[in-house]
Amino acid sequence: MPEVKMISALVVGGEASAGPPLGPALGPLGVNVMAIVKEINEQTKNYSGMRVPVKINVQTDTKQFTVEVGIPTTSALIVKESGIPKGSGTPNSAVAGNLSIESLRRIAELKIQQSYASTIKAVAKEISGSCLSMGVTIEGKNAKQFLQEIAQGQWDAQLVES
Repeated sequence: MPEVKMISALVVGGEASAGPPLGPALGPLGVNVMAIVKEINEQTKNYSGMRVPVKINVQTDTKQFTVEVGIPTTSALIVKESGIPKGSGTPNSAVAGNLSIESLRRIAELKIQQSYASTIKAVAKEISGSCLSMGVTIEGKNAKQFLQEIAQGQWDAQLVES
């Protein structure tokens, strides 16, 4: 049975390089590091500028590899979709940015794979909680108010399963 080594790393989407953390971890395995870096950059190009978890499985005898790309953190996706540099340092008093319902839905569709929630609406509630702690409004409303509106069913049409 061939031995498979798994390397986990956090890379910037589309900007992985043969330097740390990948190079030192992959070099001793005798694999083509540049081929792996190229594959990671190809698979993470949609997450440009965000830190993305990746797993590289290498068969030590054949040097064959597979790359599995994870999903960035919810806060990183919120920052990207709202176009802000980072969340608010004082989320209760200062608003860092605003998220549209379309952006919220896009994030929910990505994150549903990692969530224990089973519907887009439930994942949207989780994301709204992250928005609250980051000082990001949703459709111009405080995240708490938006959560209440979701619970009342005001956003059901936009958050229905596709």
